[in-house]
Amino acid sequence: MLDTPAAAESPLVSIRNLRVEFETGEGTVVGVEDVSFDIAPGECVCVVGESGSGKSVSSLSLMRLVEFGGGEIAGGRLLFRREGGGEIDLAKAEPDLMRQIRGNEIGMIFQEPMTSLNPVFTVGRQLTEGLRVHKGLSRAAAEARALELLRLVRISEPERRIRQYPHELSGGMRQRVVIAMAMACEPRLLICDEPTTALDVTIQAEILALIDRLKREKGTAVMFITHDMAVVAQMADRVVVMYRGNKVEEGPVEKIFEAPEHPYTKALLAAVPRLGEMAGKDAPEPMRLLDRGGAAQAEPAAARPAPVAPAVEPAVLLDVKHLTTRFPVKGGLLRRTIAYVHAVEDVSFTLRQGQTLSLVGESGCGKSSCGRSILRLVEPTSGQVWLDGQDVLTLDERGMRRARREVQMVFQDPFASLNPQMRLLDVVAEPLRNYGIASGSALHDRVAGLFDRVELPRSFLRRYPHELSGGQRQRVAIARALALNPKLIIADEAVSALDVSVQAQVLNLMMELQSDLGLSFLFISHDMAVVERVSHHVGVMYLGRIVEIGPRAAVFGNPTHPYTRSLLSAVPIADPRRRVLRGEVEYTPIPSPIFPVGHEPAASAYDEIGPDHYVLKG
Repeated sequence: MLDTPAAAESPLVSIRNLRVEFETGEGTVVGVEDVSFDIAPGECVCVVGESGSGKSVSSLSLMRLVEFGGGEIAGGRLLFRREGGGEIDLAKAEPDLMRQIRGNEIGMIFQEPMTSLNPVFTVGRQLTEGLRVHKGLSRAAAEARALELLRLVRISEPERRIRQYPHELSGGMRQRVVIAMAMACEPRLLICDEPTTALDVTIQAEILALIDRLKREKGTAVMFITHDMAVVAQMADRVVVMYRGNKVEEGPVEKIFEAPEHPYTKALLAAVPRLGEMAGKDAPEPMRLLDRGGAAQAEPAAARPAPVAPAVEPAVLLDVKHLTTRFPVKGGLLRRTIAYVHAVEDVSFTLRQGQTLSLVGESGCGKSSCGRSILRLVEPTSGQVWLDGQDVLTLDERGMRRARREVQMVFQDPFASLNPQMRLLDVVAEPLRNYGIASGSALHDRVAGLFDRVELPRSFLRRYPHELSGGQRQRVAIARALALNPKLIIADEAVSALDVSVQAQVLNLMMELQSDLGLSFLFISHDMAVVERVSHHVGVMYLGRIVEIGPRAAVFGNPTHPYTRSLLSAVPIADPRRRVLRGEVEYTPIPSPIFPVGHEPAASAYDEIGPDHYVLKG
């Protein structure tokens, strides 16, 4: 049996008949209709459901942050038992009292780290602020605690990171800073809103173990919001399933997984991609779909025809040779370059027309920098990037403008990549206007068609990015990338913010476009089950280098490099009776990618251990 908190213990939090409404230009929208559940000390309650189901709205209501986003708690009670034993209704608490509770008694890990970190303050300033306000620590004591927290969430070189600003960190590192901030004051209730979305599986496993240890040792109550059912299986004591603003099922985690009763819960579990499902299959296969009524489509092939492997190997579209990207580290009074961050080091690979190459690896390993270097969003230090027979690193500004029509990018953080002052119609129409492809009613019709393809209602055309959930914003970003009908799409964690049902639709859409239009994808992801499902080839990156690359079946079926094996062993299993959380987080420092000026590492050399399957020597 799994360890569960004592049922007799009175709840720390009781949500009773919660109703939340939002006023929009089109009238009142109900975000949460009627939701009730409890969370006891030392218990983890996972809230699952589709994007827009009301999961995040429920958590923001507990923090009374929903009001800052245009929402109103229209009904219900939010009972919270404070440390002294008194019970208060958070729905009616005064603003001054809420300021004392937020960050101190209730901590929250937000879904999008760039929107929850202040871009003008250093990481250290933001980490120490809560400690000094709520705990009364001195500056030195708060900084020492901040360094300890950064080590706990496995950030390398914390003494340097604490002086940096959020934009200087990768997406995964920013998320770990947010987790450290939420845990700083050891709150009695920790609300985790998709806390591991931006993290690779190795760090995710350690963060989950850290939260689990906090729950067991400190008696912290955890409200865990996620769309990843494998994470639910590893973390939850009880599960609350939400659909369209209502709770449709609640129960112990074993019962939800082994004997779900509501059709939507059954469909949600059926749609979860599982590692190992693609064993023995040559080509990518469509994901299982979940329709809006909660009925799973049991046969993936019924949703999308599986791609047929061509008789003749397709031509090479992208050929990357010895790509190296380094970022200068400034120091001293004159801000001279004293070292370089070796973000991408001697990377080579090919991507054929109509195929998908996935890059996987830990946060900060160079995956995103590699994708950005190909588009010259960051300038590479050296190397060659041949796109359709043309080296894009030699092109002038006009040539790059033409080349970028053929290559589009979907970024990791949808809120940061969408202009908050533009309506969604204009966001998606912008590339079409920039290249003079469409105007007037034809432009409107084309954008509306793109919204249809990514499963967004046309009524959203008049909305702004802040009016959408995280998953809906990511679909807008994907629609914009598809607008110019590119040959290559670089998808940087493009589906990490999406729940399983929308993720399946978007990935199936990508595969359908690949089949119909011959699109190629450079798919950057940390979700190994998704990577196994959609890839033709897989490259594993560590400290800026590709350590193993080959056909998907070879890399997953015969992982040879120790780091590849480590990645695969850390993937959470969607079975609550096979929990692999460790009692202690084993912090293994990642070697620094910073080297002094003039340092030239050895060139990458590989052993071929199978057809087209290479492993880094040494």
